[in-house]
Amino acid sequence: MKASKIVDIRAHALHIPVELEMTAETNSNSHKVCIVEVETDTGLIGHGLSSIGPVSTIAHAVETDAGPAILGLDPWNHEQVWEKLYWTLAPRGQTGIASHAMAAIDVALWDIKGKIADLPVWKLLGGARERVPVYATFGFGFYDRDELVEAACNWKSAGFHALKMTVGNSALQRRDEPRPLEQVIREDVVRVSAVREAVGDDTEIYIDANCSLDFYHALELCHRLEPLRLNFFEEPITQNDVRQMADLRRKTTIPLACGQNEGLAFRFRDLMINQAVDVVQPNVVISGGFTQCVKIAAMASAFNVPIDNGGAWPYHNQHLHGGLSNGGLVEYHYSSVQCCKKLFQGLKDPKDGWLQLPDAPGLGFDLNREALNSFRI
Repeated sequence: MKASKIVDIRAHALHIPVELEMTAETNSNSHKVCIVEVETDTGLIGHGLSSIGPVSTIAHAVETDAGPAILGLDPWNHEQVWEKLYWTLAPRGQTGIASHAMAAIDVALWDIKGKIADLPVWKLLGGARERVPVYATFGFGFYDRDELVEAACNWKSAGFHALKMTVGNSALQRRDEPRPLEQVIREDVVRVSAVREAVGDDTEIYIDANCSLDFYHALELCHRLEPLRLNFFEEPITQNDVRQMADLRRKTTIPLACGQNEGLAFRFRDLMINQAVDVVQPNVVISGGFTQCVKIAAMASAFNVPIDNGGAWPYHNQHLHGGLSNGGLVEYHYSSVQCCKKLFQGLKDPKDGWLQLPDAPGLGFDLNREALNSFRI
């Protein structure tokens, strides 16, 4: 195999509006993402992505610090590149912007590796399965009760029997309104109950608070929802506080999940050592890319803790869960999927709750270059 070198790294901060059409009334949403391109001296270009962070700042970090640090390195040597990025961006264990930038670059490197080997990333990672199970994130906070039920029924009719909805409604972030948290969780109980009644007992329901509740209200919400047989409660507590997550897990029968926004592996270690989670959720576009997520997945396997995809971006995360023997559910996050369809070409749609993995090399889909210009911040 002929050696190659990284010769250019480009980052694009984008703001992408999307339309959601699973209810009678079309709803609007948007996503901010950072697209990173890594180019080699052989002309190969790999692309990666990061999101759920300040994307303009992430793009700046990639172009001014991370990119120059890895120029001249061989893109095939992902461990060498990752270590260089770590000591450049996070020498004292910082997460946040550092891990986002590392993730976007690392994903782009694996896209290049797949193109060099003429294999999709999931096969490079181990090729455990040719398709992955998905759950649909459908239940957004901007839906009223009737729209929420309508959306749930439409997704079930479309062949999805695992559905996720948000709770908490950004409660801690919006304390200045003011709005009592008791009022928030009371409404959550009504909304989740309505969805369970509408879709029946043969549908799996997951809920996600996006770290928007304190311990007391998260526990109270758990107690009120336990009769509804939920499959997991994602990010119930602010900051994924390990001590409080462990305490909550001991006091509820609802399985707990988190990790999608954790930047470095030690956070997953602490969650598992302290028995704070039932499911860990590394996300390749946030948690340090494929290189680190493979290690997190191996650690989870040693602890016999399952992994699922949280934090959206299924077309990147499908490779992790298809490649590894302990891969789990992939999140078909409706809003982020609509964003992906504007950004990329060659995406597949799930069928009957399963997503077929790509045969094309690398990530298996291409950048829509017009979108980079149309949605640039």
